[in-house]
Amino acid sequence: MEQESAKNTYLLQEDEKFGTVKIADDVVAMIAALAATEVEGVAAMNGNMANEFLSRVGVKGLAKGVRVEIFNKKVKVELAITIEYGFNIPATCQRVQTKVKNAIQNMTGLEVTDVNIRIAGINVTKDK
Repeated sequence: MEQESAKNTYLLQEDEKFGTVKIADDVVAMIAALAATEVEGVAAMNGNMANEFLSRVGVKGLAKGVRVEIFNKKVKVELAITIEYGFNIPATCQRVQTKVKNAIQNMTGLEVTDVNIRIAGINVTKDK
């Protein structure tokens, strides 16, 4: 019974007694971005260094590397990430897919059908 009630805002729950719960697709994108950057080996979203970026421009800019589509309580997510040099790309991406899917489903109750990842780059800087 999900409807797009306002541009990029989706109905999650409707209850006659308590009212409605809506979520913006930007919020779902933010959940995905934060979950992805928690995975070891992910250097950044869309080419920006995640931790430095968060502290400088705020959390909202982090979702730039994420696109979500929500239809009938089903979510498709596309992520553009930068991987740390030396990490196995398929294994890291699989961990990102699992983490993003679980985070969105646990926090919103929406079903995640796809988590597609595009590797935007490799981080080769040596911080150690």
